[in-house]
Amino acid sequence: MRGKNITLAQGEGRLRVEISAAFTGNGISVLLTGGETPHVGGVVMCVPRPGLSGEGTGCDSFVLPVPGHKDTLAAQPLAEMICRRTGQVTVVVGGIHIKNAQSHELDKLLQNSMEAGRRLIEKCTE
Repeated sequence: MRGKNITLAQGEGRLRVEISAAFTGNGISVLLTGGETPHVGGVVMCVPRPGLSGEGTGCDSFVLPVPGHKDTLAAQPLAEMICRRTGQVTVVVGGIHIKNAQSHELDKLLQNSMEAGRRLIEKCTE
């Protein structure tokens, strides 16, 4: 997996998100952008560890939002999913913005982010 780069998009129009991931062999760096104004709104780093129940892989998450931004609400579950499924330290830099977003649009952006993440994991295990 070392040296592999993958870019995927999910959704349409202002609800479209894009994930670009770089697989280093010792960690995964992900850029999650989308909406009308891609930007850097926050960073999440997840470090894998044994699950607290003694089964599977868990992770410790470190969250750093840009003040006033909510982008880590999408970046954190994405980073945690990728970390748990791959067992790799995972960093997600997130920045998704749409003007006058309605709650159903925010929900769809989160869904699109997670679906793109699932597709990313499938591609990296091919």
